[in-house]
Amino acid sequence: MAALLLCLVPGLAPAAEIRVSLADSGEVLARLPIEDGGRWSVLWHHSVDGYEVEDIYEDQGGTMVLVRSHLPDFGAGLGHIPGRGRQTSDGQGGYWIEDIDEPVPGNAYILRPGRAAVNHRLRTEADEISLTALAEHRRVRIALIPDP
Repeated sequence: MAALLLCLVPGLAPAAEIRVSLADSGEVLARLPIEDGGRWSVLWHHSVDGYEVEDIYEDQGGTMVLVRSHLPDFGAGLGHIPGRGRQTSDGQGGYWIEDIDEPVPGNAYILRPGRAAVNHRLRTEADEISLTALAEHRRVRIALIPDP
């Protein structure tokens, strides 16, 4: 499979990038520019109930931080953990977990994108890619790479 590389626009220098690579080989599948203080999301459809779940991250001075999550329902494997952020209504029957503010150890984590119906995706302000399309059922590493 040819690597998908999202190129940076010449002349623009983002503060960092979100890099998606295969965990076993390190092959880079995608690079998405992210400005200092920028946010991005990992989204997927719940494997049982089908609704969309979203985790939102932020570049805080070169550190990947999970800042909030949106869960449209209290489905299997989902829920608010007391002491980890605060739960608020989304006004549509679901909820937000706000103020999570957890740094991600090592600025990276491993995810195994699910099948097409789950469709794990990574979204920035400018782009959205399907992690499932790039590496269904394979371990990928999602990392914030700060600008040197």
